[in-house]
Amino acid sequence: MNLSLKRAAQTVQDGVRTQLWPLPVLGVVLAVAAGIVVPLLDVRLDRHLPGFVDALVFNGDPGAARTVLNAVASSLITVTSLTFSLTVVTLQLASSQFSPRLLRTFTQDLFVQVTLAIFLATFTFALTVLRSVRSPSEGGALFVPRLSVTLAFLLALASVVALVLFLAHLTRQIRVETMLQRVHDDATATMATNLVAHDDPQADRLVPRPPAVTTTVWASSSGFLTSIDQDDLLDAAEEADAVVVIDCHPGHFVVQGTPLGSTWPRQGDRLDPDRLDQLQGKIGATVNLGPERTAAQDVGYGLRQVSDIVNKALSPGINDPTTAIHGLSQTSALLAELTRHHLGPLVLHDSDDHPRVVLHRPGFAELLELAVAQPRSYGKADPHVLDRLYQALTDLAWHARPEHHQPILDQLRRLDDATADQDFDHTETERLQSASQSVRQILQRDRDSA
Repeated sequence: MNLSLKRAAQTVQDGVRTQLWPLPVLGVVLAVAAGIVVPLLDVRLDRHLPGFVDALVFNGDPGAARTVLNAVASSLITVTSLTFSLTVVTLQLASSQFSPRLLRTFTQDLFVQVTLAIFLATFTFALTVLRSVRSPSEGGALFVPRLSVTLAFLLALASVVALVLFLAHLTRQIRVETMLQRVHDDATATMATNLVAHDDPQADRLVPRPPAVTTTVWASSSGFLTSIDQDDLLDAAEEADAVVVIDCHPGHFVVQGTPLGSTWPRQGDRLDPDRLDQLQGKIGATVNLGPERTAAQDVGYGLRQVSDIVNKALSPGINDPTTAIHGLSQTSALLAELTRHHLGPLVLHDSDDHPRVVLHRPGFAELLELAVAQPRSYGKADPHVLDRLYQALTDLAWHARPEHHQPILDQLRRLDDATADQDFDHTETERLQSASQSVRQILQRDRDSA
């Protein structure tokens, strides 16, 4: 699967997995179908079951079958309500204690979706099978769907096991370390899908210089830019024989009627008006906007989530510097991962190797600012938080390429200024100064060896 297909698949997957309802609804549909089909199998197989199977399946009368199915249905709808309540409480806790941007992480939890699907499927199956039970007093032939009742019983047992596992899973998921690791994994996957390595040929492609006169592409609606259909955008630019530049990147909030980018003809002075109108319409169709940021193509979203957790932990109402330090550890790991990839504008070429599309993306300096600026501001009164920020820059210096040195030094200077403004004791001041010097020594060693 090539990179463009991976991006498309990830966008679709992200859109589906962040919804809590698709798997439970699928479970209900399958349960209704099974509740209709399995009793029909009962009619065909009931008299032909092997002896050991016949001894294991349900052997009660219609009254007993209704009792079992009623018990399964009534208990499972109660358990489902409890599960939904626990999920909502967890979402509230994650939103208030850590960050509202973590809600997508919880709603896309496959374990929660599968658990709810099992509960609702069991309830629906038992309710559907219940309508097929017949007794002679009802004017029809006696019919007890023994296989169906047995299956409902087994599904009820599976639901009990799922409930226990769900509670264990929930207690693990609300731990901040688990959430930070989940954000890290999602952010790393986004980088791997949307960024290219430094040795990739795309990394060396030059950004075409715009002519003196360009045509502005305007945003037709407002919202967060969630993804860009790169292949469709490249096809539209090639069809119009134009160059398209998108100045906004995924994660950017776009306001209707403001510039989204620009375009100009690859050859000639200006585009034909009809062709320009078609191109602008196609550009608008390839730029997907939504009410919230997503991790599909937004390489800075993971850093934003971790930074939010750190900022919330450093707030006076929470006052949890240990959580902030743990979050900065994950920030350090994500920044180190970013140094392995080419950042900045992405240039797409057509089949004749002509530059057609330029997609602006955040550079290393911008992402580094996103990761450390607010934690530095909110945590500057705590020497342990400052020490972890210095350690993050130290870790980053070990992975840095030459083009990363200046942004790291700029952040180091600002961190030194924040430290100098604090009234720490002599020991803490010396420790922080030593940490600052360590970053400079590592960067200087890299420059000397280059």
